[in-house]
Amino acid sequence: MKISQRAQSVPPSMTIAVTARAKELKAEGVDIVGFGAGEPDFDTPQYIKDAAIEAIQAGQTKYTAVAGIPELRKAIVDKLKLDNGLDYSPDQVIVNVGGKHSVYEAMQAILDPGDEVIIPTPYWVTYPETVTLAGGVTKIVETDRSKGYCLTPELLKAAMTERTVMLVLNSPSNPGGFTYSPAQLAALAKVLEGTDIYVMSDEMYEKLIYGDTQFISFAALSEDAYQRTLTLNGLSKAFSMTGWRLGFAAGPLDVIKAMGCIQSHMTSNAVTFVQYAAVVALGPESKDAIETMRAEFEKRAKVMADRLNSIDGVRCAQPTGAFYCFPDVSAHFGRTIGDAQIQGSLDFAQALLEQRKVAVVPGVAFGCDDNVRLSFACSLEQITKGLDRLEAWLSQ
Repeated sequence: MKISQRAQSVPPSMTIAVTARAKELKAEGVDIVGFGAGEPDFDTPQYIKDAAIEAIQAGQTKYTAVAGIPELRKAIVDKLKLDNGLDYSPDQVIVNVGGKHSVYEAMQAILDPGDEVIIPTPYWVTYPETVTLAGGVTKIVETDRSKGYCLTPELLKAAMTERTVMLVLNSPSNPGGFTYSPAQLAALAKVLEGTDIYVMSDEMYEKLIYGDTQFISFAALSEDAYQRTLTLNGLSKAFSMTGWRLGFAAGPLDVIKAMGCIQSHMTSNAVTFVQYAAVVALGPESKDAIETMRAEFEKRAKVMADRLNSIDGVRCAQPTGAFYCFPDVSAHFGRTIGDAQIQGSLDFAQALLEQRKVAVVPGVAFGCDDNVRLSFACSLEQITKGLDRLEAWLSQ
């Protein structure tokens, strides 16, 4: 039977594939240390779960407005004002069914066939595929490890053409664990002045920053940046609500309206009782819960990065945000370990999983084949156990 060219052009998510294989082995009774998961290991705070239960019991189980209930859009507006210094009206906000949905809708709303989207490496695996599904052309810009894998003004200028429609930025980064400084973002914003290029700023990990790192929303840099930026965020990471599937976007009114039109024919509204729970999640009660998780992630970030850097042939920058380390393991390419020839990150990840039962995600999925991604959304005990296995494997 026929399968569309559109569907055939998009590969399955490699991050999900690695996690699925690790779960499959676990189900068989194999002792797996999983560094592949892109979700916190903390449970959703109880008061948020209680709010969802109360909403169900109160009968909040019917359709809502496509863009979200008024209470939630107002809570998002208040959050963006308080946390990010951004002034939006509720009609400039749309609630989506998770962060991936926000990205997909944004691409569908903005891109026409042939439009170019600049995406610096390393990138979240979903960005290029949503460009492809919208008929756009992904223009990958390779960044330099010596510059923290951050896009520079020079690289941005060189990548821009008359067909460039969008720049995608993700800070703090999945998979890199790095964060653009305010000065770095301001330099990029300066390059874009006088153009019609949108910026899609994915800020899903904004609450998870470490050390003296400073976070700023791209839209808060200037009036020009505000006018061209679509700010994406959600509750998955900082609130440990990955399975609840709720993201949101804020930005230019015409883009938000277009996304709402598309959503009206896709999913309609996000799950109703989840929206009511999200109103509570965005309230002041979450401050302590978020800080508890953030502080624990910061401890783990240092432990994992320090340990990785102690392993021969592994180089890892200290994460400044999110919950990932992204070490360069290319010094081990060309080796034969066990019965596996290691030619790139995919070989590395597959052999490590099969031989030592440690799950990592190959960097090729993120546009950086020299690297692998390790999530530290797991206990310190698991981190030590998994890195002991990794070191022993590489020391053969």
